[in-house]
Amino acid sequence: MTTDLSDYAIIKEGEAEILMHAKNQVFYNKTQVNNRDISVAVLRTFITKRKEEHEARLSKKAKPAPKESDKDASDSVVEEVPNEPAIYEEKTNGDCEMAAEISQEEPCSISEKTDKVTEGKWRGELKPPRVLEALSASGLRALRYAREVEGIGKVVALDNDKGAVEACRRNIKFNGSVACSKVESHLADARVHMLTHPKEFDVVDLDPYGSPSIFLDSAVQSVVDGGLLMCTATDMAVLCGGNGEVCYSKYGSYPLRGKYCHEMALRILLACIESHANRYKRYIVPVLSVQMDFYVRVFVRIYSSASAMKNSPLKLTYVYQCIGCDSFHLQPIGRTVTKNTSVRYLPGFGPVVPQECSDCGKKFNMGGPIWSAPIHDQEWVTSILSDVKSMKERYPAYDRISAVLTTISEELPDVPLFLSLHNLCATLKCTSPSAVIFRSAVINAGYRISGTHVNPLGLKSDAPMDVIWDIMRCWVKNHPVKPQPADQSGTVILAKEPILQANFARAVASLSKAQTKKVARFLPNPERHWGPKLRAGRTITSKHISLLGPEAVNGHLNHEDGEEHDAKRQKIEDQPTPN
Repeated sequence: MTTDLSDYAIIKEGEAEILMHAKNQVFYNKTQVNNRDISVAVLRTFITKRKEEHEARLSKKAKPAPKESDKDASDSVVEEVPNEPAIYEEKTNGDCEMAAEISQEEPCSISEKTDKVTEGKWRGELKPPRVLEALSASGLRALRYAREVEGIGKVVALDNDKGAVEACRRNIKFNGSVACSKVESHLADARVHMLTHPKEFDVVDLDPYGSPSIFLDSAVQSVVDGGLLMCTATDMAVLCGGNGEVCYSKYGSYPLRGKYCHEMALRILLACIESHANRYKRYIVPVLSVQMDFYVRVFVRIYSSASAMKNSPLKLTYVYQCIGCDSFHLQPIGRTVTKNTSVRYLPGFGPVVPQECSDCGKKFNMGGPIWSAPIHDQEWVTSILSDVKSMKERYPAYDRISAVLTTISEELPDVPLFLSLHNLCATLKCTSPSAVIFRSAVINAGYRISGTHVNPLGLKSDAPMDVIWDIMRCWVKNHPVKPQPADQSGTVILAKEPILQANFARAVASLSKAQTKKVARFLPNPERHWGPKLRAGRTITSKHISLLGPEAVNGHLNHEDGEEHDAKRQKIEDQPTPN
């Protein structure tokens, strides 16, 4: 290896090591160790689940078909088979699409077609999954996948920056034979590469600097059926309502600036991916969706089915947010009507709210559409968490990711968005009940409630807003507030008598299992200035102290001043002396 190591710092993360130049030439962010750790954990679980699903299909197809003893039996076979092609049309790692081939062959009976499909599709062994890291930069993520995830196949690392590709190839060689045999780096536009390799990758990883929106259309086409798309968005100011019109232009949804804005950002991203997938008769199934640090990260499986795609409007809703209080309401886009065995897809009923809020009398802001179906698969979350705990020494950010996964495992999966107890109390200008007391009141009223990984003060509940406000009215009766102006939202809410009489007795389920065991769920940042870093190639100046810290900025500036001084000195020495 001819690289002069004195010009580089060696950075080790997990089992991978990279060479990082002193200048900001190729992007690297230490903070993203959480992102990379949780991606490794999800990828391990995906490989396990993929193998289990393949074995289940093999065992199912290995069972002999019932003999056609009479005409009724043959009729039943004829009726059942048309539902099968959705299974056979899956293509994994270049497997041929058997359903298309059969249609070109000579006419034969349906049972013979089924046998041919079974033999051709499931006869071979499951190939190792191919992974595409669309925006690789230094290649650290690709190297960690190759060195840490057992059973992984080729990892293709792309970047359209020549310096980044050179750095990635240098790091591949630096990591030895395992990395050299599994990771390959290419100088290419990720969008073009994904478009020209449809349904070729089992896993596609998008982790751009900013918004992933320009990559989504090609990404959903390059993933095989049942494959995994991992996507990060770091433009949180846009997704959380700072620039609503920009969010609409990028993601097709309008954000609202509520306390739930970070979860809404997750749901906007999922709705956007679903929209891109639907254009190609595909749909998504989220397995894990995380908001951490300064970004959101979603893990979704992508399937092809024209019939299942019709359910997409049922998973999307608009959000009405009252401008005076914390009441919000969801407006589904679509609905279904079932008659006998037929299902009709119709537009949703609306509006779900009047012109003015029934609680405080103020107007509503409308946002969305957002993904309102579950954003996690609890079975996956349990598997990922157990895997992380079983090999904690292999995760540099174990404490943080295990805390996040623990909180996610206790979330209500079917309740979109959440309330903030402090915001409710701020509206009423009252003292806040403890979370345990408020949870108990909701549970005693016959509803469910849980925390959320997005906000330590957030509470998810299936209780309607009128029940929530009745609980707060009962609380204020026991803890009176000072009189407020008549036009204040809190005054209007408290002027109404509660219909529900809240019971604040301590409920058994008022604390989650993690809280009962005193498991840490929300950890502080491990060091100062833990956040986004500068884009690669951008000059570091004194104005970046808030991002990088004074020590890093001053050290870089002193290093540059020293280099400039040495260059000037060398130039003076090289000048010829007069005779």
